[in-house]
Amino acid sequence: MLKLFRWLLWLTVTLILLLVAGAVLIWYFAIRSLPDYNGSYEMAGISAPVEIVRSTENVPHIFGETDEDVFFALGVAHAQDRLFQLTVLRRAAQGRLSEIYGATAFPLDNLARRLGLQERAEASVAAQDSETLSALEAYSAGINEWIRQVNENAMGKGAPEFFLFPDQITYWQPADSLAILKLLAASSSRAVGDEILRARLSLAWPEQGPAFLSPNDPVPAPYASLFPGARMAPPRRSLPENAYPDLRGFLHPGIGLGANGFAASSDRTAADGSLLANDPQTPLTVPGLFYLARLELTSGGAIGATIPGIPAIWSGRNQDLAWGLTPAAVDDADIHIEEVQPGASDRYLGLRGWTQFKTDSAVIRILDGQSQRITLRETENGPLVPGIDPGLDDVIPSGHVASLSWTGLSREDRTMSALIGLMRSDSRETAAKAMEMTVAPALSATLADKAGVTQIIAGARPMRPDGNPTGGMMPSPGWLPEARWTGISSIADEADQGQLAPGMVLATEEGPDGLRRRRLAYLLMDREVHSRDSFIATQLDVVSPAARALLPLVGANLWFSGEPTEAGSPERQRQDALNLLAEWDGEMSEHLPEPLIYAAWMRELQKRLIQDELGPPAEDITQLHPAFIEAVFRNRNGASRWCNIIQSAPDEDCTTIARQALDRAIIDLTERFGPEVASWRWGDVHYVRQNHPALGGISGLGWIMNLTQTVSGGEYTLARSGLLGSGNNPYQAINGAGYRGVYDLADPDSSVFIISTGQSGHPFSSHYDDLAELWRRGEYIGMSLDPGLARAAAVGVTRLEPAQ
Repeated sequence: MLKLFRWLLWLTVTLILLLVAGAVLIWYFAIRSLPDYNGSYEMAGISAPVEIVRSTENVPHIFGETDEDVFFALGVAHAQDRLFQLTVLRRAAQGRLSEIYGATAFPLDNLARRLGLQERAEASVAAQDSETLSALEAYSAGINEWIRQVNENAMGKGAPEFFLFPDQITYWQPADSLAILKLLAASSSRAVGDEILRARLSLAWPEQGPAFLSPNDPVPAPYASLFPGARMAPPRRSLPENAYPDLRGFLHPGIGLGANGFAASSDRTAADGSLLANDPQTPLTVPGLFYLARLELTSGGAIGATIPGIPAIWSGRNQDLAWGLTPAAVDDADIHIEEVQPGASDRYLGLRGWTQFKTDSAVIRILDGQSQRITLRETENGPLVPGIDPGLDDVIPSGHVASLSWTGLSREDRTMSALIGLMRSDSRETAAKAMEMTVAPALSATLADKAGVTQIIAGARPMRPDGNPTGGMMPSPGWLPEARWTGISSIADEADQGQLAPGMVLATEEGPDGLRRRRLAYLLMDREVHSRDSFIATQLDVVSPAARALLPLVGANLWFSGEPTEAGSPERQRQDALNLLAEWDGEMSEHLPEPLIYAAWMRELQKRLIQDELGPPAEDITQLHPAFIEAVFRNRNGASRWCNIIQSAPDEDCTTIARQALDRAIIDLTERFGPEVASWRWGDVHYVRQNHPALGGISGLGWIMNLTQTVSGGEYTLARSGLLGSGNNPYQAINGAGYRGVYDLADPDSSVFIISTGQSGHPFSSHYDDLAELWRRGEYIGMSLDPGLARAAAVGVTRLEPAQ
């Protein structure tokens, strides 16, 4: 027995020592990939010494003799801090995520290959102007030189993720940056998803289904009438439980990106200088999508938010101009339904009869799996795109396939040149001229200089014939000439689309209700003059215009009804909940119970209104649509008919449905948080879990890599935090402002900015998450172009010397 005990003790001690040794070894190799911010490096590709001065928050301030040297150093800085993110974004655009993630990433790769993002980016390289080509080449050289330094000096593979995910890092090319920009464009657009959902709603209820998305517009002709005699698949639920966008590549086509942008000219500000604010909204991951940087170009200093892989400042300022970009509400894509020739799967019905598909093939390599060969087919309307949306199969008749027309498929896309030109501009006029080169994504550009403010729309829009059978609202038959695009046209000449009042402009993500825009307009017009602090307060506003609009309607016949009831009873809980909501101003604070009651009530109400009319497609509608609920309770165009439950004998009215929905919501919340309504808190369920797209799901590593923070706000607040909408916690926040910036041209160095995580993507870096808590609290860091301030508290100065 004693001998057995000794053996067990020896074995236990050995295992502990092995675990400790393994942990130390992992830590040693991981720590090797932390860059030395005070290092000096000899590098080929620069003409003179370059300095990268990193401020207290690790924001690189780059100083070089030429613009090419500065862009080279930006490539070095991106690679030092975000090398794994760089390679993952490139793989997502190329359709090569499966090589490191395995079969789970195959659907993402399949779609990227069919869209041909990399191929079209390579074709677009020649379309860039000479300055942009020089910037792209220098930036690529900077990334490649850092990779060479990592390999030659054994710097832990450049990032700790590469120890767990096999990756042979190929040299960066200018086309790789253009491909990431095309991926960003594909991620910005919601057009395809809206078309397909509208068609599914039409199939479910031809007379009223599409009114769910556009309650104030006429209901289009039934979708099925476009394909007489065709057999459609039975309606089904297309999204699995707990589904939300796979963010393994940080971006994914169709997820939809948003932003707010607003500005005031000097005669509307307290300090006699223009103000501008911008907050691009993205999926919240760690590291986040944005990276702060300052570039000292020959045209002057520029500072703001960059995206790793793209050598341009997306939102920021220089000495004379501030700019902010918002995805524009442009219907930039159409799905076409193509008829396949019976018995000949390689031919489809074109304008001149049966036509051969343009065909190619591609091989997708899969980690620990068999490689998959896919056939790529293209029609005159665009590439075939199976899998572009989970609901697509529901709207394709038997014997047909779906193709895509999208402005981002252009092979002469000069959007990168527009961004580089915008960064160099010294006035609104030169900025607007530069933005004329934009193709995709279509953008609302908010611009401010010392003379005033402007908001323009830039990009490409499709040219649809007047007789288009669906007007781009639903998929259309691809063989009809009136359904085909005749080309794309520039919309950069449509200036001042966001004019609110003299000296005041705004741009925000729009829906059929315009609630967020109305809230932003109210806050801007509520003051005669604005300051930097008032712009910050507007950017951080968490009052829900949707709650303010819906609660008086939905609860009109429920407020203060009946006598006081027994404490603890369901009726008393309902009264307590209604009393709280009656006094609530719509502030979606994480510390209050009212936002939780409201969100649970509206979620249950919308579900009850649409479930029996729409059937399985209703299960895929996970986000709140306030315009629809408002139309129902105002009975616009007879919309109150949605309140009647078809399967029941009595005719339900909207008051009954509202009360039943509230009672159901209270029961659910009671089961989770107890019977005391006043003790519930929005922050108990409304938190953001910023997951590392590669390591966050690995057991034991998630608690190191991921960040979880409670946040205020909601889907329709200006400080947006969109809801997951499904699963065990549908109230979890999944997106928000990945970057916030407020630019004050009266005192430019008092401008401020913040990102949602930290500058470094390395979990052992002190800058991995050092900005996350500031971001959560609504705080900012300084944005100065003064080199003395950057050097005064620098955490390091990296020196790049030309290689001998």
